[in-house]
Amino acid sequence: MTQPNFILLYVSSPPESAAFYARLLGREPIEATPTFAMFALDSGVMLGLWARHTVEPMVAPGSAKAGSELAFAQRDMAAVDGLHVEWMALGLPIIQSPTSMDFGYTFTAVDPDGHRLRAFAPHPQ
Repeated sequence: MTQPNFILLYVSSPPESAAFYARLLGREPIEATPTFAMFALDSGVMLGLWARHTVEPMVAPGSAKAGSELAFAQRDMAAVDGLHVEWMALGLPIIQSPTSMDFGYTFTAVDPDGHRLRAFAPHPQ
C-alpha cells in the first residue's frame, strides 16, 4: 500500500512561512525558492510550503484560506503544556487553550496562513 510522505501547505509567502516553520521546528528548510520551501522532518515526512498563487491546477477562487491541520503528538499532558508555553513565547496565535477533549489533551495554534497547529497527548488507555 502506498503511504503519504509529503505534506503540502498552500501559503501566501513561502519565504515568510519558511521563517515561521524554521523557528517552530528548530531547523532550516532543505530547499527554498520564492515560490516553494521544503523541510525534512525526523519522521521521514517532508513538509512543503507552496505559494498559493503558483499551484497548478489553480486553487479555486473563493476556497478556504487554509483548511489544513498539522498535529504534533506529545507523550503526556505535561509535554502539551510545555509546548503551549513554548509556542506562546514564540508569539503563535493560540486559538484553543489547553483542554481535554474526547481523544486527549490538546491545544491549537495557527500559522501565518491560518493552518492549524494542534498539539495533543492521547488519554491514557
